[in-house]
Amino acid sequence: MKNLSSASGQSEILTRIGNLSPADRAKWGKMSAHHMICHLTDSYLYALGEKPASSNSGLFQRTVMKWVALKVPLSWPKGIATRPEMEQGKGGSAPVEFNQDRMALVAALNRFCDHLPQPVLQHPIFGPMESDDWWRWGYLHADHHLRQFGR
Repeated sequence: MKNLSSASGQSEILTRIGNLSPADRAKWGKMSAHHMICHLTDSYLYALGEKPASSNSGLFQRTVMKWVALKVPLSWPKGIATRPEMEQGKGGSAPVEFNQDRMALVAALNRFCDHLPQPVLQHPIFGPMESDDWWRWGYLHADHHLRQFGR
């Protein structure tokens, strides 16, 4: 399964991020491509322990939902709510300039790939996660939003 612990997974996601354009339109959801870049940056910063997020985890989310999301080779569904701290227009980081924000995303993703904190943090929805879970989540989360914009 693809993840961000491999050079090929990292390269694929970085290439797809590099292909984003401010003119890209979402196939679903409310975010612009620029908002999505900031959302992904915020999410990686959370995983690095640099941005807070409230928890919305329960037994179902920590078990069934986590297993399906990380282990079953299906695309993530559209329309799943995010934490308010990561949501554009609420607590998420506001866009500044597209290329500058894209460079911030690349920097956050590279730090995530190189320096995932130990012990790893709990995911705000999936609860306790091992490093392998974070590598998989990091790939799938970016993949989900890049597909949202046809990338």
